[in-house]
Amino acid sequence: MGKLLYGAKVAEALREETRVEVGTLSEQHGIVPKLVAILVGDNPASRTYVGAKRRACEAVGIASETVQLASDITTETLLEVVQNLNRDPVVDAILVQLPLPSHVDKVAVLNAVEPAKDVDGFHPVNVGRTCINSAGVAPCTPAGIVELLKRYRVRIAGARAVIVGRSDIVGKPLALLLLHEHATVTVCHSKTKDLPKQTQRADILVGAMGKPAFIRGKHIRKGAVVVDVGVNRVDSRKEVLKLFGKQGKESRERLKRFDEKGYVLVGDVHPREGKAKARSITPVPGGVGPLTVAMLVRNTLTLAKMRRGPGQAAAARR
Repeated sequence: MGKLLYGAKVAEALREETRVEVGTLSEQHGIVPKLVAILVGDNPASRTYVGAKRRACEAVGIASETVQLASDITTETLLEVVQNLNRDPVVDAILVQLPLPSHVDKVAVLNAVEPAKDVDGFHPVNVGRTCINSAGVAPCTPAGIVELLKRYRVRIAGARAVIVGRSDIVGKPLALLLLHEHATVTVCHSKTKDLPKQTQRADILVGAMGKPAFIRGKHIRKGAVVVDVGVNRVDSRKEVLKLFGKQGKESRERLKRFDEKGYVLVGDVHPREGKAKARSITPVPGGVGPLTVAMLVRNTLTLAKMRRGPGQAAAARR
């Protein structure tokens, strides 16, 4: 049975470190970092995500604000909102909560965020900086995964890392971050031939394609470290039994949760087969998810220090 890598524990440590730094920045230099989230429409999931991010900020002393906008807003009006936040000197970090309504030009909106305030690291300028390893902040989920591996003392340098999934949000930036840590990286996707042959070579295997329990035991080399990025809803009790079995503590807990909520969350890695083959594996939930919010808070602090920290203020006076 693989050891569980609890992202929630690492996230808690990151939040405490951030809280201490924010306190020092505020007490010694009078600077309170501020994050503004832009929420368009009334998507319940988006409201939940933004609320969690706001509470995480407040817990460490970071100011936060949500700009709630109507779902029928035009791209032009939304761009004006972004530009106003770009010009606001007390706003350090801007988050555009996705998804945006289909009629809004998502690329134009994301690219309008000032790179120095781009908390997600999605702006092309910041993507380029990530590529050459000079970024102030990196995308939250990939950065959180690297932090998780380091804090659990997983050896990255020299390791063979295989990422299944090539999204702009996780797969691609994670490949760059692992390369910067001196791993040998392979990125697999839907067109990869003989996927098990590729994944079986991995010392570190990352599932990030958004398909429930897609990665099976046949994909995992015995003793590999497995990072499961996926968060997928399973709405069938029969499927829950198939994934977790009919006996055992975890099966009973998952079935109880299903009976209470009508669904359970599973990752991109088959839960039983992944644990049976991996040396270490992240659970779902409680693995990668908490790290994303913790790194968002950390990125907000980093952007504030880069924009108006004591060193920046001294440089501006010269």
